[in-house]
Amino acid sequence: MLRFHNTLTRKKEEFKPLISNEVKMYSCGPTVYNYAHIGNFRSFIFVDLLRRYLKYKGFKLNHVMNITDVDDKTIRDSLKDGKSLQEFTQHYTAEFLSDLKTLNVEIPEVMPKATDHIPEMVELIKTLKEKGNAYERNGTTYFSISSFKDYGKLANLDTENLKKNADGRLNSSDEYEKDDARDFALWKPWEESDGDVFWETDIGKGRPGWHIECSAMSTKYLGETFDIHTGGVDLVFPHHTNEIAQSECAHCKTFVNYWLHNEHLFVNGEKMSKSAGNFFTLRDLLEKGYSPMAIRYQFIASHYRQQLNFTEDALKQIPQTLQRFYDFIDKLESLSAGEENSNVSDLITVAKKGFEESMDDDLNISGALAAIFDFMREINKLMSENKIGKSNAKDVLHLMNEFNQVLGVFDHEKGEIAEEVEALIEQRQEARKNKDFAAADKIRDDLKEKGIILEDTKDGVKWKKIN
Repeated sequence: MLRFHNTLTRKKEEFKPLISNEVKMYSCGPTVYNYAHIGNFRSFIFVDLLRRYLKYKGFKLNHVMNITDVDDKTIRDSLKDGKSLQEFTQHYTAEFLSDLKTLNVEIPEVMPKATDHIPEMVELIKTLKEKGNAYERNGTTYFSISSFKDYGKLANLDTENLKKNADGRLNSSDEYEKDDARDFALWKPWEESDGDVFWETDIGKGRPGWHIECSAMSTKYLGETFDIHTGGVDLVFPHHTNEIAQSECAHCKTFVNYWLHNEHLFVNGEKMSKSAGNFFTLRDLLEKGYSPMAIRYQFIASHYRQQLNFTEDALKQIPQTLQRFYDFIDKLESLSAGEENSNVSDLITVAKKGFEESMDDDLNISGALAAIFDFMREINKLMSENKIGKSNAKDVLHLMNEFNQVLGVFDHEKGEIAEEVEALIEQRQEARKNKDFAAADKIRDDLKEKGIILEDTKDGVKWKKIN
């Protein structure tokens, strides 16, 4: 039975999607004004693990992740760079997608940009105004918190003591114009500091507030009620709280059934900040020589609802763990002889059961990894005793591939470089055939510098990547 901890109810619940074999899921994506930092990727890799496991369980996925390409930061920094908003945000959107690929993160089925959905936001705001949940003051349209009796239910808030402007995205003058200091902006009028960033609409010349963007895009692609909404714990209030208020007032329906939030990432036990010298983008870590899969593994190896303390010391140890996976798979792939063993099928059943029971329990990754390592230890023991046959090895490899469909760390790098390596192996073989041993040795040495070890066997040349 698949269960998730639902932030809304504060307990684990059996997961029952609206449609039995399909999951509709929305994830808050990046604000594309700079390179994403590793704190951002804690959330995106958690979501990747979640979507991979849902697919493993047989669900068809309709996963939407937005791109916030208009807000105060994107406007401010695009003007500073002397670029149009579109040119500026397209660059950082492309870099974000490149980072996802590097970390073997699957791309969601839909990735809508906020600037492509202004009409949907305007219609949603008009609906809220018509229903008495929103009002206009000096060109700004505000949501009236007092009009929604369940406001704050996601964060278990005392609405009487809410901090005004909690999201920090309102104009400094807003608090003096609103009916209630707790109300938040749905639409902001154009100001000179916005440059040429504005839309002429039925509700005035201006641009959307941050919260309305996700409500409009999620309902367009997933419907007025959908299954799962994800994000970091920092988004519970005010962002997700405000999404619920807007959406449920507009549609008079439950907005989302399951809210899943990942905990914060710390670096060396401290909150990540440039002033503390512990602020990293993915590029920073790659330039230091760390493997993308080691970075990914450090993110997924801790439960998503536990605070993750990211350290370079821990990161340096992970390649040894990954090498255990790679060596295990290489042994199975190169197995040439051994007796077939009926006990292997039992070990496979136990490992698969242990993995799934742990992952079914709110993505208990520690238990899932323990099941894999126990399985590998038993199979390695049998291989050392020559008690594994080729058919057994094929079955074990199939299971490891199933596990990797969820974890995404075993063979990603090998797959990325396989074509290049195989081509160089062919060149080396041709050089040896022509007795050009100097050229053959150079190819071997060049590959070794890149962490690729060649082994000449009676079955041909085998290679493996050493981290």
